Amino acid sequence: MDFVLVLVVLIPLFLGILHVGLVLLVRNTLANAAAEGARYAASLDRDLAAGEQRTRDQVEGAISGRFARDVDARMVSLDGRPTVEVVVRARVPALGFGGLGVDLEVVGHAVEETP
Repeated sequence: MDFVLVLVVLIPLFLGILHVGLVLLVRNTLANAAAEGARYAASLDRDLAAGEQRTRDQVEGAISGRFARDVDARMVSLDGRPTVEVVVRARVPALGFGGLGVDLEVVGHAVEETP
């Protein structure tokens, strides 16, 4: 009887900690991929589409391609300098299975290289 009462508390606690870890893993991976894609697109002789594809490849290689479905790259002005901005939006399902999830949006920036 006591074992069941303890499990009622411990299982949701354990699953909650596991979910927080999953969300942090996905967020950090997306942030790194967005920054890498922005740096790639900002280099000489590269276009924005190449940065988007590089971001998708990074995410697919690290976690899963389903988190790389909404990737957008555009030119912005940051402190008066031309800058590439890569935005990645993804939804992390509850414990990776489905249902309610956490929406994430991460942004990577890189200053455009000039000759």
